[in-house]
Amino acid sequence: MQADAQFWSYWSIATGLINWAIIFGALIYIPFRRSPTAAQAWMILIFFLPIMGLVLYLILGHTEHPHWRRDRLARLPAILRRAMGELSLDETSGCEDLAPRHAMSSALVQRLGGQPCLSGNHVELDAEYDSVVDRIVADIDAAQHHAHLMFYILMLDEAGERVLSALERAAARGVTCRLLIDAVGSSAHRRRIARRLKDSGVALRIILPLRIWHRGTRADLRNHRKIVVVDGLVGWVGSQNMHRSEYEPSVFYREVMARVVGPVVLELQAVFIGDWYLETEEDIGSPDLMPFSGPGDHAGSMRAQVLPTGPDYPGAQVDILFTDLIFNARERVVLATPYFIPNEPLLQALRTAVSKGVDVTLYVTYTTNSLLVDHAQRSYYDELLAAGVRVMLYRERFLHAKHLSIDDDIAVIGSANMDRRSFELNSEVTLLVYDRVLVQQLRRIEGDYALKSHRLDMGEWQARGFLPQLAENVTRLISPLL
Repeated sequence: MQADAQFWSYWSIATGLINWAIIFGALIYIPFRRSPTAAQAWMILIFFLPIMGLVLYLILGHTEHPHWRRDRLARLPAILRRAMGELSLDETSGCEDLAPRHAMSSALVQRLGGQPCLSGNHVELDAEYDSVVDRIVADIDAAQHHAHLMFYILMLDEAGERVLSALERAAARGVTCRLLIDAVGSSAHRRRIARRLKDSGVALRIILPLRIWHRGTRADLRNHRKIVVVDGLVGWVGSQNMHRSEYEPSVFYREVMARVVGPVVLELQAVFIGDWYLETEEDIGSPDLMPFSGPGDHAGSMRAQVLPTGPDYPGAQVDILFTDLIFNARERVVLATPYFIPNEPLLQALRTAVSKGVDVTLYVTYTTNSLLVDHAQRSYYDELLAAGVRVMLYRERFLHAKHLSIDDDIAVIGSANMDRRSFELNSEVTLLVYDRVLVQQLRRIEGDYALKSHRLDMGEWQARGFLPQLAENVTRLISPLL
């Protein structure tokens, strides 16, 4: 009995020393190269659960890829320069007469992602889920040279089957077909997809397959992009993965995708070429993937550019763009996102915009598919409402669309949510269009959201119970880690 008591006494001292060593070590190491809010969240977690917090930090605490991946990333800029070099731009891109504030945003995007503003495009928004699938299938069926597709989630359901069948048909008639799908997002069906496409002529690559030892990968650093490029002439970008609208039982997704024709399609092409290289070390860039010769090839009159962001593009974070656009808004800002866990600069931009008299509306889905995210997201409603932001809870479906409109002349459509995962961990792609006609299309979609949303009232919100507020406050502390 005495020996047992002595053992547990030593064990208690040892574990106490280990816990405090972890806490002090974290205090020295964690604040470096992290935002204060992220560092604070990690420190809170490690203070209360030192060993578990340390394990989670070692697995998830870095936003960098492993060394083998970073070696490929070091070669990526040269691959992208060669790919974009096929797009023979003149001294100007046709965007030289942008309004001054648009020119500043365009310059920011080019500095962040390396893609210039290009004129001569036609962009059309499609918010009908099944229509998007139909039209992507039709575009693949019309392909003559190549079809490049990249999705975070691709499922073998009605939607996924139709797209895979279209790719198989295209490959059978001699079209080069390449498909990228994320290992985690498409984990449910990726092995079945690989078996199906094995002898089809469609080249399939899995993005960052999970490995521990040889060429180990991180489970949380994902490629969240949704891109389709057909013959270098037609492109799709936006929020919609390739699965049926009822992705989860009785949960129907609502999305917005942009169909693009014109030179800016080649910027989507360059992103795909870069991602293909990162997975295969194969440089597929060639003139026949870049059929437009530059701004003189007019498919329309819209000016647009693409911003790729994520760990593969160091220093390029999509929240920098969101924050800049909101700060520079003059009349109106409308945001739509399924996950809203902002960092402090974005939150401050929203407060500042309202203080300047800008009408700010945020559309979020009434209930997300994550309990933790639900509570963390709701923890921001108090200060948003107090600042004067109109918070609209969309009820009809799960609002998975991700877009932003500024005043009446800037539309932003892409794959990025407004949370840390999209800001720092995921590879995302965003399309900016400087055009009033496209913003009018987006306004009609936003107007439909309004009819199907409940506007949150401060009095109603403050009347919620103590337990929901407690859950919100607790999850708020770790929200930078979600």
